Amino acid sequence: MSQQFDVIVIGAGPGGYIAAIRAAQLGMRVACVDEWKNAAGGPAPGGTCTNVGCIPSKALLQSSEHFDQANHHFAEHGIAVSDVRMDVAKMVARKDSVVKQNNDGILYLFKKNKITFFHGRGAFVKAVDGGYEIKVSGAAEEILVGKQIVVATGSTARPLPGTPFDEQLVLSNDGALRMGTVPKKLGLIGSGVIGLEMGSVWRRLGAEVTILEALPEFLGAVDQQIAKEAHKAFVKQGLKIELGVTVGAIKVGKKGVNVAWTNAKGEAQTLDVDKLIISIGRSPNTVGLNADAVGLKLDARGAIEVDAECRSNLSGVWAVGDVVHGPMLAHKAEEEGVAVAERMAGQHGHVNFNTIPWVIYTNPEIAWVGQTEQQLKAAGRAYRAGSFPFLANGRARALGDTTGMVKMLADATTDEILGVHIVGPMASELIAECVVAMAFRASSEDIARICHAHPSLSEATKEAALAVDKRTLNF
Repeated sequence: MSQQFDVIVIGAGPGGYIAAIRAAQLGMRVACVDEWKNAAGGPAPGGTCTNVGCIPSKALLQSSEHFDQANHHFAEHGIAVSDVRMDVAKMVARKDSVVKQNNDGILYLFKKNKITFFHGRGAFVKAVDGGYEIKVSGAAEEILVGKQIVVATGSTARPLPGTPFDEQLVLSNDGALRMGTVPKKLGLIGSGVIGLEMGSVWRRLGAEVTILEALPEFLGAVDQQIAKEAHKAFVKQGLKIELGVTVGAIKVGKKGVNVAWTNAKGEAQTLDVDKLIISIGRSPNTVGLNADAVGLKLDARGAIEVDAECRSNLSGVWAVGDVVHGPMLAHKAEEEGVAVAERMAGQHGHVNFNTIPWVIYTNPEIAWVGQTEQQLKAAGRAYRAGSFPFLANGRARALGDTTGMVKMLADATTDEILGVHIVGPMASELIAECVVAMAFRASSEDIARICHAHPSLSEATKEAALAVDKRTLNF
């Protein structure tokens, strides 16, 4: 006998669990299906973000940052320490504890919102009167019927052709977060978010880190003035970053990995490392969904084809997050999840893709929202730019972290903010003010006229806005 629901959400990552909660808040009877398992085999909702992505990587970044501060920066504050050592096993255990707290928090939210949770893999069976039949393959097989289906199955790490992940020597983000010892030499292919964050963690702990990037420019999606500032900081810290690389044969031995590669000048090189992390992007996770059974349309990448409101080609079937087009960001998935739940309830859910912030949680942090200077130039749009260095910010000086700047771009005629780009301390938090400003179509003058607390890092945002009109007060 099948169980009946108004909404069945397949996947309990940021897009899925948030969609389920919002649908339940709107009075629908909701089920959520998710197959992630913890070490004991129990449910671990939260998807890639909670289990092997955003949350555990930030935990390791925080631990490694403390270690780096103790080794290299405590002395300047008058704090004398010696024989500083890192217990990697304890660091990883703390990371696992943080992950579990988030897993348990989501299970609590399901219970609080009266959402029925099924631990297993969800797949389409067939279309039935008034909805779709979903099979849950888990400890016990379940058959569910939902009037509306939300697919939020996320994405998986993309391997290099011919070099599968073994999670021992050749690592995806999953294996990179579970290393039990610090490798002497660590290689990374890809200098995106995962590559830079994981490279930073293990570099701080003593690994010799080399990053191989195919693109000729560092962080090509980032405003290039900001990217160059970040590149300079990372190289100074000890990250070796090679750009314009062509990766050749990869040989996996018993104790390490050999990578043949060609540099930007066409010169043949080799790299021998103890571990190799591959972070060249992610692929939509639709394997096992049984989309063909109901005629759910996928594109050439395996992503679910949806319209601007996340509707698939099937009536009553929606998709959100990494499994559809757009940036693979947890907060983008959450916004889509809320919007879809509200649309199912007859409301007008909305996501503004032009004001979705991006963050790289390195040190310095990198964050941005809106358009880059190179995008504005390519579009032929007239703009004005203003920037302010953290070197001239009193709070940054007190923190002892003056790397980077805030850069603001505004329309040359209307002064509407078109983009804000930050590299420096707490950029991940500072960007929120700029997202709010752009959501309300604020001008740089609006930010310039708002009183900011002193001393605070946010004053750099105000000064960047003043700089658009060439009237900074502290630089």
